Amino acid sequence: MSIAPIIETERLRLRPHVRADYAAMKALWQHPATFRFIGGVAQDDQAIWFRLLRYGGMWPLLGFGFWAFEDKASRAYLGEGGLLDAARGVEALEHMPEAGWALAPDAHGKGLATEAMQAILAWTDANLHVTRTGCLINPGNDASFRVAAKLGYEEAERFDYQGKPNVLLCRERRG
Repeated sequence: MSIAPIIETERLRLRPHVRADYAAMKALWQHPATFRFIGGVAQDDQAIWFRLLRYGGMWPLLGFGFWAFEDKASRAYLGEGGLLDAARGVEALEHMPEAGWALAPDAHGKGLATEAMQAILAWTDANLHVTRTGCLINPGNDASFRVAAKLGYEEAERFDYQGKPNVLLCRERRG
């Protein structure tokens, strides 16, 4: 697969990232509510540009990647999520894609991350030959733990990654 397929949910259109997403991505990745639990510092413009390029590049190389989350009614960019292989050097993640998601602060608390990731994991279960996926969550990120639990993720182990505590959660393939 060379680009992310379009997936529609009740409220969202999950689509490939495009160059025009750059400004919205900057707003997302430079907002304290986003980087508080993901990296701890705002990403600079170049890092966000490279993130956008990485999203496009994962699909042809890996056959999976991230989607942009777009409001179906307004077409507003609400966030992003999907699967990645981050080559973190974490043995527990070596043989499974890692799920991740981030929403713009205005989209928090509405069930949108769960809605989007349920659709992505249904696509994953139907299209990828993987037995499980994992996700890393910072111990203080209660909102992401709630989303992960709704998606069927369960704690597998705790460890430090880049000097910070993290929790690895895993989800077995469905169907």
